[in-house]
Amino acid sequence: MADETLWVFGYGSLMWNPGFEFHERQIARLPGYHRSFCMRSIHHRGTPERPGLVLALDAARDAHCDGLALSVGPEKREDTLAYLRARELVSSAYLEVMREIELRDGRRVDAVCYVIDADHVQYCGGLPLEDQAAIIARATGGRGPNTEYLYNTALHLRELGIEDPELTWLSRRVADLAGH
Repeated sequence: MADETLWVFGYGSLMWNPGFEFHERQIARLPGYHRSFCMRSIHHRGTPERPGLVLALDAARDAHCDGLALSVGPEKREDTLAYLRARELVSSAYLEVMREIELRDGRRVDAVCYVIDADHVQYCGGLPLEDQAAIIARATGGRGPNTEYLYNTALHLRELGIEDPELTWLSRRVADLAGH
């Protein structure tokens, strides 16, 4: 409904660069998905000739993803959705879905989530971490280096107290490969 609060679930760059005004920010958990560098980026963090990798919510049984839930008041709902659709659906590799998330304070709310379409050509789930690191270390796109995306996401997860061993490992390995 247009008169309801909109919740948006962020698990990557939406945590540190949402691009829209929000009223409330809560650590939240989305069941049934995990954070994964499983999407080739040909716009924001890579090019069609030299794709980078960006995070996506990849469906997996018994998985969960911890991230941030951001609330938007009814007066900004439509503008926020228009902005998010222009940003997140640029190549149609993400699907916009509503899923129930659990906020750290115990509330359960429905939130807009951008999940990977496993049938899309940009989907690359299951890449070994070493291959992910090699791609991220060298790719750059319209929003900057792929390394910046990884480092910012890993930093914000640490600041929020959210553990993600794969991103921690990737941050270290990419820094070695990129000479940072």
